[in-house]
Amino acid sequence: MRQSSVFLSSFLLVVLVGLSQTPNQSTPYWAYAINPLSDTMPSKPDTSLHHVPRSDKAFTVAQTRDLFNPPDWHPSGHPPMPDVVAHGRKPDVYACGYCHLPNGEGRPENATLAGLPASYILRQIADFRSGARKTSEPRHLPEVTMVSIAGKAADTEVQSAAQYFSEIHPKPWIRVVETASVPQTHVAGWMLVPTLPPAAEPIGHRIIEIPENLGLTELRDDDSGFIAYVPEGSLQKGKSLVVTGDNGKTVPCAKCHGPGLRGSGNVPPIAGRSPSYIVRQLYDIRSGARSGTLSQQMRRQVRNLELDDMIAIAAFVSARKP
Repeated sequence: MRQSSVFLSSFLLVVLVGLSQTPNQSTPYWAYAINPLSDTMPSKPDTSLHHVPRSDKAFTVAQTRDLFNPPDWHPSGHPPMPDVVAHGRKPDVYACGYCHLPNGEGRPENATLAGLPASYILRQIADFRSGARKTSEPRHLPEVTMVSIAGKAADTEVQSAAQYFSEIHPKPWIRVVETASVPQTHVAGWMLVPTLPPAAEPIGHRIIEIPENLGLTELRDDDSGFIAYVPEGSLQKGKSLVVTGDNGKTVPCAKCHGPGLRGSGNVPPIAGRSPSYIVRQLYDIRSGARSGTLSQQMRRQVRNLELDDMIAIAAFVSARKP
């Protein structure tokens, strides 16, 4: 009996560790993915040329990691990039296309910029500069870096980038799947990636958003999207919250975000965006980390939301066509 108890305790510990990942993190680790400290020796550099589907380009790994000259695998898939998007400005202003990708779709650790109103992008940069837009998790480097870049970018650079991304029509980028179990994952590159050898674990109260093809995502292929696993029942619960407000718990999202959640005026489109990103923004607005004018207008809508509500809202919104 004692041996069975020890086994059960060990099993529960494994499950709990799998569901928390970062014991000292008060924010949901899967939304605010923080790279762990690494004590491994760097591997030998890969100097071979790599290719991705539907592209005649070739880049080395080092070239795909160049903050000031990120790979443009599919140049015909977007308008000509202004210099700040393609190259940034050394040493402080990274190329916008590195983090957000040339097509503006971005990754779970940052924002989809494609199709956002230029005026909205300019407003967010102003909020980053003034301190009105911060993060609930100060160790989440992508957002901390964005605050730094916003403060060092010239107004003309910001304006050209905002105009560029506003002219790109967003495409389906996230595949949302309801499930009870998910691949075991860990944080690498500021996002969740599957752990090897493959294994499964209960999804619990989480969204597990991972690349459809990790190899292509690591090469920053802007034609390879993501899959978001969400708890069973999330889409129906999210629909109730998003469409009706769920008996006053919140306000129907289309009231501000427009028909189909595709934006209205200066209010951004939210359909088809990363659910990890959506949860972060709801969490940051509720915590007060985001306190800009538009965020203040959202305070009443989010103040009664629990984390499970945010998960459901993000699941339903992300499953909509952008």
